[in-house]
Amino acid sequence: MNSKWIFGDVFCKITRFCFNLNLYGTIGFLTCISVYRYLAIVHPMKVMGRLTLTHSVVISVLVWLLVSVQSLPDMFYTKTFANKPGKCYDTTHKTYIEDYLKYSLGWTITAFCIPLLILLGCYGHVIVVLCRGESIDKVLKQRCLKLLFILILLFSVCYIPYHVLKNLNLWSRVLSKHKICHQWNNGVYVAHQISRGLVCLNSALNPLVYLHGNEEISNQLRHLLQQAREAVMRLSITPSQVPL
Repeated sequence: MNSKWIFGDVFCKITRFCFNLNLYGTIGFLTCISVYRYLAIVHPMKVMGRLTLTHSVVISVLVWLLVSVQSLPDMFYTKTFANKPGKCYDTTHKTYIEDYLKYSLGWTITAFCIPLLILLGCYGHVIVVLCRGESIDKVLKQRCLKLLFILILLFSVCYIPYHVLKNLNLWSRVLSKHKICHQWNNGVYVAHQISRGLVCLNSALNPLVYLHGNEEISNQLRHLLQQAREAVMRLSITPSQVPL
């Protein structure tokens, strides 16, 4: 049975807006984290005592405002269509697909490409500094380099395919509207849906990566797991096994 959207155009737009807000909010804050880490490692004396809680709050508010402004135009595009009920488009109907493609390309550049370049620049410079630093403990250096490579790889794998395939899928829909069909249209659509899953997976994997990279938290977690195992073992002992 094919699923149908029954909640109307308004709720369809709200769900798409929330998805985009979460997606680009995550990208924005990951970019901020990369800048913070860059400043802390490459310019520690210049920023010591200057990055206060107030600065962090202001930056967080600005990120949410910027992401909201970038995502807001998407709300003005039709997400459902009277002639095709039960459909909730993640972009818009083919009637407005040319305009949406232009909007999507601009959105991709400002909300993804620029943050990606900032992140790569910050982490790339940090990697160079760590590799050249002879006074840094080798174990700590290896752990930091491993974490940075994983973060860059995870960001690239989760976000680059989504934005490439999203715009490629929109372009294929523009071609189909003008009666120009290619064999790869369906393949692009399927790949785009898979890439949407990768975007959501990033939000689940990133905390695990940071957890693994923080030795103190990892030790606390191992200690809690050990305590839990001991508690389970004590509960599993039957009265007949208890020594008199």
